Amino acid sequence: MAKKQFKTESKKLLDMMINSIYTHKEIFLRELISNASDAIDKLYFRSLTDGSVEVARDSYEIRLIADKQARTLEVRDNGCGMTREELEQNLGTIAKSGSLDFKKGEAADEPAEKVDIIGQFGVGFYSAFMVSDHITVTSRAFGSDEAWKWESSGVDGYTVEKAEREGFGTSVLLHLRPDAEEENYSEFLEDYRLKGLIRKYSDYIRYPIRMTVERSRRKEGSSDDAPEYEQYFEDETLNRMIPIWKRDRSEVTDEEYANFYKEKYHDYEDPLRVIRQKAEGVYEYTALMFIPANAPYNYYTRDYEKGLQLYSSGVMIMDKCAELLPDYFSFVKGLVDSADLSLNISRETLQQTHQLKAIAKAVEKKIASELADMLASDREKYRIFFKAFGTQLKYGLYADYGMHRDVLKDLVLFESSASEEPTTLKEYVSRMREDQKKIYFAAGESRSQAELLPQAEAVVKKGCEVLYLTEEVDEFALMMLHEYEGKEFSNVSTDELDLGTEEEKETVKKENENNKDMLSFIKDAIGEGVSDVRFTNTLSGHPVSIATEGALSATMEKTLERMPGTENAGVKAEKVLQINMEHPVAEKLKSLYGEDKEKLAKYSKVLYAAARLISGLGVEDPSGLGELITGLMLD
Repeated sequence: MAKKQFKTESKKLLDMMINSIYTHKEIFLRELISNASDAIDKLYFRSLTDGSVEVARDSYEIRLIADKQARTLEVRDNGCGMTREELEQNLGTIAKSGSLDFKKGEAADEPAEKVDIIGQFGVGFYSAFMVSDHITVTSRAFGSDEAWKWESSGVDGYTVEKAEREGFGTSVLLHLRPDAEEENYSEFLEDYRLKGLIRKYSDYIRYPIRMTVERSRRKEGSSDDAPEYEQYFEDETLNRMIPIWKRDRSEVTDEEYANFYKEKYHDYEDPLRVIRQKAEGVYEYTALMFIPANAPYNYYTRDYEKGLQLYSSGVMIMDKCAELLPDYFSFVKGLVDSADLSLNISRETLQQTHQLKAIAKAVEKKIASELADMLASDREKYRIFFKAFGTQLKYGLYADYGMHRDVLKDLVLFESSASEEPTTLKEYVSRMREDQKKIYFAAGESRSQAELLPQAEAVVKKGCEVLYLTEEVDEFALMMLHEYEGKEFSNVSTDELDLGTEEEKETVKKENENNKDMLSFIKDAIGEGVSDVRFTNTLSGHPVSIATEGALSATMEKTLERMPGTENAGVKAEKVLQINMEHPVAEKLKSLYGEDKEKLAKYSKVLYAAARLISGLGVEDPSGLGELITGLMLD
């Protein structure tokens, strides 16, 4: 029989598709299963509109047949089948899709827009050439007595001839390529591999996907001492068919959701929260998402990949669709299933469309709403969640110049002087004194270190609450947030801390003016470590401390120094040595200024080192400090 040629552009498309469009060769099975499901869909739809089509709903099936000796894999369905003309149209012309025509109503007497047809591009079938060197398609249309066979070895062309087939439907027989050095095509003949691919991509095809598998059992009558076994064959249904997310919420138990999550996303603990979302209207989709109880081991590394699984009509299109989740919600696991997505020609990836963006925006809003509800209704669970993923929310506050502050500002927690339990910003504001104008915070490597800051103690003694920032991102997040409900954030370790009355402020001002020469001398003695030296009344009972001026604090400086690539950037906070004007050390300094400036210079350096230690900054020159203290002791 004369071989028919693909059109020139079809040859080019076939070659490009096999070598370029599909990322993973295993996709071919998903495509063939989807096509088989489409064929059954079409026949089922006809049975609903044509009384002459009588096919039992439970008789539909898709069957896999693997023959290791012959190196063949067959995908067989009992769907609508194809006539010779349809074989020519659908397989002889690449990108001619019978499914798309059917959905448009071109292949039926009535429009079929409501029928859920997976395949719409007509190229998925040809992905089978990635793993096979010869394909035979045998098909018999429903209601026809004739069967036809289409055969091709690729771009060289194809043949169509009469064939024999019992019953209606289509069989696609693949002869697998020989194994190569880097390609193991034989794996697609192994039961375990086929089962895995069905579970991965086609678990929720609505018709049973079956395969005859070989099993062993103990022979009846064999002894316990020398048991004998015999082989037998049994049909196994490989897919679950009805997705858990498409079942009515009332029909699914919490245990079923938990088991699905643990099996699907390889977690050993139940999720903290299950989120279901069903959207109808302009874009229709169903989402099933989970809030994990623990962060994966690689969550805060570059290796972690965010994203929800993306399904189109029950067929998995993408394992991790990053576009569906913002970075600050990257901990969410789950999936989105929609028939409205605009897919690219291989159905493997998405076109960047307004549909995807609209779904992503709705998903983000839903996650934020569920987290807010968890925070309000189950604080203990929320604390567990925040311990695992709170840092990510804080990074979200800081990222993109604070664009996401409205989504996240009420979801973050901070340690607080008001309680041993972390608090929200809203709760802090609700407890503020009527005359309090700012939200005070103290930064440290731990809560205990922040609590011991002299300025933090002073603020608490004044009856104001202090937030303790213990993570590197905390201060950056609040800086980007700038204010909350009209209350600005104020770092207690800045020289602008304002706690006193007007009379007290005036007293401090005069003290600094009256001793400006001495303070200048102390500054010169210390050197470049400080930009200024001042008296203050904000240190409670402590003699000295370090404060900063400007937007960059000392803790932010430390964080920036640890960041890769910034070691030599020269970013420094403007540090001020604060001396408690009410502490006895102040009088000692004044005395030395008049009597022994050399000793004052030495004491100034010791006080500066003490201030750094009190402020959690560490000593710049431990060896030099040791020698200085020893020398003073010997004077």
